[in-house]
Amino acid sequence: MFRLTKRTSPVLFLLTALLLACTVARQPAGGKTPAPAATRTDAWALWSGATRLRGANVYQRRVYPALDEGFLGPGDFGPPFTQADFDRLAALGANYVNLSHPGLFTETPPYQLDPAVQANLDAFIQMAANANLYVVITARTGPGRSEFWAFFGEDTASDPEGGWFDPSYYNNRVWGEQEAQDAWVAMWRYTAERYKDNPAIVGYDLMCEPNSNDVGSYPLGDPLDVWDPAQFYADYGGTLYDWNQLYPRIVSAIREVDGETPILIGGNGYSAADWLPYTQVVSDTRTVYTIHQYDPHTYTHQLSTTTGITYPGYFDTDWDGTPEDFNRAWLESLLTDTVDSFRQAHGGVPVAANEYGTHRWSPGAADFMDDQMALFEQRGMNYALWEWSTSWEPFASGVHAFNFRFGPDPANRSDTENALQDVITSYWARNAARPFGRGGAVYLPLVRR
Repeated sequence: MFRLTKRTSPVLFLLTALLLACTVARQPAGGKTPAPAATRTDAWALWSGATRLRGANVYQRRVYPALDEGFLGPGDFGPPFTQADFDRLAALGANYVNLSHPGLFTETPPYQLDPAVQANLDAFIQMAANANLYVVITARTGPGRSEFWAFFGEDTASDPEGGWFDPSYYNNRVWGEQEAQDAWVAMWRYTAERYKDNPAIVGYDLMCEPNSNDVGSYPLGDPLDVWDPAQFYADYGGTLYDWNQLYPRIVSAIREVDGETPILIGGNGYSAADWLPYTQVVSDTRTVYTIHQYDPHTYTHQLSTTTGITYPGYFDTDWDGTPEDFNRAWLESLLTDTVDSFRQAHGGVPVAANEYGTHRWSPGAADFMDDQMALFEQRGMNYALWEWSTSWEPFASGVHAFNFRFGPDPANRSDTENALQDVITSYWARNAARPFGRGGAVYLPLVRR
């Protein structure tokens, strides 16, 4: 998966790809006439049959001025996005955006609504709707979980030479504190009640990349660093570390106020595909199970074009000391052993890949993405690539590894025609569904004030 990788140095992190965010929505010039109010269609139909949603992730986080030094913009969340950024995504053919965003409640006690986060998310939803894009809301953070779950091991104590933040920024208490888990449930109940009638929203993704197997509840408790799902559930199943015991409570709370909006659940282990078979299915019949597909990381996250790791290729894909053929058959086997077996075991429940991708310079990236997206299509999976980048500088030219618009040359920092983009947009061209039909922009206030 994209995963905001666990052991990446701050320099490589900035150069390889991530951090994104937002500011406020801007109404376009020209005074467009508002469209009539939209009637919300059955969002479940978009998830339960053939592939209907093909799009991208937009990532946003809190700005920490002492750490970010203006790199993410002047606001509380960054970097800035504009309406034009969302319009460009839609113009290339995408029909949905996964808003990977802070949750609406505070990260520290007393756990309660954070009005600034809510206003920021409202603005992002509005811009997506204006661009005629469906929206999935993903909670990256919330009670007992700060953004630094994604940077585990990059602190100055773990890495005295390359660490870029003090360990005090860690907050993974959600995996060791009942109060935080209760508040996470309350946060989603509030979120669902607020957005349940919004015609653009087609999913609630309950937590971005649950990862208690890695971080534990640190600093409340020690890191766990357990990567074998069978071992993890043998040792920690049923405890507060177990995501499987938390998300059914969240689902129940959402359904108390919203019986319609699909719910998305990724497994532990950063939602990697090999953790999907260990994800327990809930009784709710409008739930989608998700993976973040970045395997093999040796290929998808390579730092330059000189590593010699190609697609197709031959190398040790799983760190067991033995090289394997890496090709379409390898990808198909991965999905057969995880997605297909999971669906067969649970009556055909829908599975989506709401993150996937590779660094733009990975040799053979276009063929890799072509094969992967084709395999998603064969299974009727919806999918959202990582990532859709802001056009705001200096961020756009500083964090660019997943920005397919820049092509395969690591030195390039501007949009250019390239084979990877051609593959991606060829699949996006299949999109037919739009929240407001084929007519285009909406410019409506789509959330309650």
